[in-house]
Amino acid sequence: MHQISLIGLPGVGKSTVGRNLARHLKYRFVDSDTEIEREIGCSIREFFEREGEARFREIEQRMIATLTSQPDTVLATGGGAVLREDNRRALRDASSVVYLRSTPEELFRRLRHDTHRPLLQVRDPLRKLRELFAERDPLYRTTAHFVIEIGRPSIAMLVNMILMQLELAGLVDPALVPSPVEPRALEH
Repeated sequence: MHQISLIGLPGVGKSTVGRNLARHLKYRFVDSDTEIEREIGCSIREFFEREGEARFREIEQRMIATLTSQPDTVLATGGGAVLREDNRRALRDASSVVYLRSTPEELFRRLRHDTHRPLLQVRDPLRKLRELFAERDPLYRTTAHFVIEIGRPSIAMLVNMILMQLELAGLVDPALVPSPVEPRALEH
């Protein structure tokens, strides 16, 4: 058994997909941002405002190092976890890393009313998402073992896409991967 880590831009669905993937594999689910909030005793947004991003990234690096050492776990990381080389290395070395990739425009459509993501509390969130994508997409790609273009499929479809990739790589038992649904014969 091993660990699976999900990376990608804020709002791409890492936590939701991760929770469902973990349930399917009978793994433990961990969200690094939730664990960080538990440790710091406040929301990440409050911490960002009070202590700044650099201090947050130090805590995040320590948390990623701890969380990547846990087997039979699906880990959802914060969108900026890949900014530090140590995090990229820890994720890649200790787990199968899945990059949930989406366009900035698609994310903006999903996140335009979100008030909890500190990096998106700006005048032009779409522009900010485009900047984040330009900066982070190459880092996500070099960290990931698998890239899943998410588009607009359901959570179940995304989980199945991830499971199929892991099965093809020999990382999960084929019995855990749902078989494709056979098309029904047309009735006359």
